[in-house]
Amino acid sequence: MRIKKDDTVIILTGKDKGKTGKVLKAMPKENRVIVEGVNIQTRHQKQTQKEAAEIKHQEGPISVSNVMYYDTKAKQASRIGYKVENGKKVRVAKKTGTVID
Repeated sequence: MRIKKDDTVIILTGKDKGKTGKVLKAMPKENRVIVEGVNIQTRHQKQTQKEAAEIKHQEGPISVSNVMYYDTKAKQASRIGYKVENGKKVRVAKKTGTVID
């Protein structure tokens, strides 16, 4: 999986198509990511002795195939490749050739 935590991504399909956001959590085993402000789901929290009942809104997971890395400097989506620099493997944006990390 080429998308990692704290990457900025753009949504390619679904109800949130076109939105951009930061990856809050990457789940490589499930091939999913959680993106900030995207795929908002409603959870009903039961009342306990310490807390009142409430309706919580939180982000749900999205398949990695539905997101793409968003290069903030070039203001466009780009695929990610790998390159070896100084004996270290780094991620590279294919469209602009800039090193991501």
